[in-house]
Amino acid sequence: MKILLLEDEPKTGAYLKQGLVEAGFVVDWVADGLDGLHLALTEAHDLAILDVMLPGLDGWQVLQGIRRAGKDMPVLFLTARDHVEDRVKGLELGADDYLVKPFAFSELLARVRTLLRRRGKTKESEYLKAADLELDLLRRRVNRGGRRIDLTAKEFALLELLLRRQGEVLPRSLIASQVWDMNFDSDTNVIEVAIKRLRQKVDEGFEPKLIRTVRGMGYILDVAE
Repeated sequence: MKILLLEDEPKTGAYLKQGLVEAGFVVDWVADGLDGLHLALTEAHDLAILDVMLPGLDGWQVLQGIRRAGKDMPVLFLTARDHVEDRVKGLELGADDYLVKPFAFSELLARVRTLLRRRGKTKESEYLKAADLELDLLRRRVNRGGRRIDLTAKEFALLELLLRRQGEVLPRSLIASQVWDMNFDSDTNVIEVAIKRLRQKVDEGFEPKLIRTVRGMGYILDVAE
């Protein structure tokens, strides 16, 4: 599942993105309200986490833009503004929840999962599939051909990213930022090692082979015709 995170404080944003990625989510993190609204309106997200005080547009304005466009994804405000009138304003503008900083990450994660369940995600949207490979997003399980496959948290996040962008060639830089929350370093082989291990678990002993290397470009998960 994909989350849009609007947070302009670098340490908080990095902390939130890392925690959400480790919990199995794909995260788009932006620090500017204008950029955040553009991303909300042009890409599909399952949930948005907004700060109120943002450059460009504040969180209130971003939320109004999202709702005016007819987007009904759940929105959670995460902000230091703790006055009752602020909470009321956020909820009246169309937010689904409001959490005040400082916060416990475990509570944030619980609220995120509750909002996703409450939103009535269909059974189909809880799964990602390719050929006989099935990824269960809620139970964090992977099966292929009816056989259970055990993955680490990073392997699960990597497979989820590949499945969500099925048919697309994903460059190493994108994989590094989404799964490892780091800038791509050409001297490291962490991505190659992770892809190799994932192939061993997901493709060895199965047909068709799903994960391929596109030389000089990146990696793709695809069902070859």
